[in-house]
Amino acid sequence: MNEAVMVDRIKETSPRFMARMAGVLYLMDFAFAPAMFAGSKFVVPGDAAVTATNMLAHESLFRLGFAGNMIALATYIAVTALFYELFKPVNRTISLLAAFFGLAGCVIIAVSCVFYVAPFLVLGGSSHYFSAFTVEQSQAQALLFFKLYSQGFGVSFVFFGFYCLLIGYLIFRSRFMPRFLGVGMAIAGLCGLTFLSPPLVHYLSPYIMLGGIGEGALVVWLLLVGVSPERWKEQASAAG
Repeated sequence: MNEAVMVDRIKETSPRFMARMAGVLYLMDFAFAPAMFAGSKFVVPGDAAVTATNMLAHESLFRLGFAGNMIALATYIAVTALFYELFKPVNRTISLLAAFFGLAGCVIIAVSCVFYVAPFLVLGGSSHYFSAFTVEQSQAQALLFFKLYSQGFGVSFVFFGFYCLLIGYLIFRSRFMPRFLGVGMAIAGLCGLTFLSPPLVHYLSPYIMLGGIGEGALVVWLLLVGVSPERWKEQASAAG
């Protein structure tokens, strides 16, 4: 096989390779995403003392949740980058805008994770700066930090909602993936946008999780089918 033929084959399989890699990384994000809520069951709203006791008693679980957060965050950043390249032939501007929303959501999560580990700095009293606070004040701060962490995640879901909505549009307009996947991602995006109104989230909480079906369908398709390299190249050529 000569070099020219090998280069042609690499070019031909690269869109499918990107799709499969995105599917693998998206699946990893799904696997580690539950870690985001690992410590939530130990938080008692309105009772800082009990919450602080639970945090210290299950510190290793909270630390494990932090590690899971970091892995899920890294995989989603990679998925965002791959999706930008994959859907750039459909509409470069919208693909770039989607990447902006995806990365913005990841940045918000990264900042929120600082508040996830902050309670242990306060409760542990490892620094002389915290000696000025009473036990009750330290416990109240720990609960406040965890609430800020939760609030940060709510804000990030709004950005991810816009991201999924734009990715759904790009899939719908693409020639190399079925439109029903675009509809599913658009529904997932609308579910994310409900976090603009916390009361609405509380009211629709049993149904918002259905948005994960659209994302799950996309992951399965990426892993099992990927994209058609020929149609992807046709659309890329048409886009110039």
